[in-house]
Amino acid sequence: MTETQTQQHPNAKSREWAIQFLYQSEIEKMFFFSEMHFDRFVQNFQVEGRQVTYLRKLVEGVFEKLTELNDAIDDNSENWNLSRMPVVDRCILRISTLELMQKTTPQKVIINEAIELAKKYSTENSASFVNGILDKMANKFA
Repeated sequence: MTETQTQQHPNAKSREWAIQFLYQSEIEKMFFFSEMHFDRFVQNFQVEGRQVTYLRKLVEGVFEKLTELNDAIDDNSENWNLSRMPVVDRCILRISTLELMQKTTPQKVIINEAIELAKKYSTENSASFVNGILDKMANKFA
């Protein structure tokens, strides 16, 4: 990532950490925020400063609004329910949906970073799948 991209999207690494944290939580069947679990994750992965702050905001927000996020994703995904989606896609969509709802980050940034994370961490078709769902949601949250 270039210096310019880092300046434009300072929370990109926090989103990546958040996906990893939520993935780990889901695999462990932990659907609530655990301070101990979070602290251990931050220490193990050496997450630093500002990244920790935004990472915490994302994962706490996802756990606080999990039902609302899941409903929004289900409502906007044709022929797919949440349980059939790859875990990584669910994590990406939950974080992105939360950010779309909060309206503090430009929609284009949220969607572009979600697509890049899907390309990096998920299946061959995940980027277009995530893009399609988030595009539909972006219009509703605009």
